[in-house]
Amino acid sequence: MSEKVCDHHETVRRNRARRWAAALLTFVFVVALVVLIVWAILQPKKPRFTLQDATIFNLNISAANVISATVQVTVSSRNPNARIGVYYDRLSAYATYRSQQISYSTAIPNVYQGHKDVNVWSPFLYGVDVPVAPYNGAALAQDRADGAVNLLVKMNGRVRWKVGSFISGRYHLHVACAAYIPVGNSKNTGIVVGNSVKYQLSQRCSVNV
Repeated sequence: MSEKVCDHHETVRRNRARRWAAALLTFVFVVALVVLIVWAILQPKKPRFTLQDATIFNLNISAANVISATVQVTVSSRNPNARIGVYYDRLSAYATYRSQQISYSTAIPNVYQGHKDVNVWSPFLYGVDVPVAPYNGAALAQDRADGAVNLLVKMNGRVRWKVGSFISGRYHLHVACAAYIPVGNSKNTGIVVGNSVKYQLSQRCSVNV
């Protein structure tokens, strides 16, 4: 085979590779453009979470650096989108105090949230003899004596978006609900139910997706 024939074959292969690359880039560009246009038309919004109430069954310091807590919280989530549904996967909730987790993670069942729908969850958050930094134990004792405790209820999980029959991949969901609980004056601010006190909060949560 002559050198001219080999050069011709090499040129054909290069041209074919360029055409395939150009076609692939064009396809990717068209798909990205369609997704961008659809996303702009739908104008997706993040779910809106609200911490409605917290019921305190137990919130005690059993040692200088050990906290036990039993708290039931009610959290609502509203899907503000008129054309997009939301799947919640692997959702769990737990409580923190001064950046330290004081309860175990409580799993919340997977659920689908339709357009403009509202879901309400009331998980129990348990923590038995959870070790914390000594200054946090002292801080909680002081907060209780002062009449108010600031907890942070967190929810983590995955979400998928549903548009028509299309379902997106999973995205991380992080929710943080500040719970300012006036534990020192329960007769005026809370509802006593047996050995527990329920506090109405209605506090908006921050949401990151």
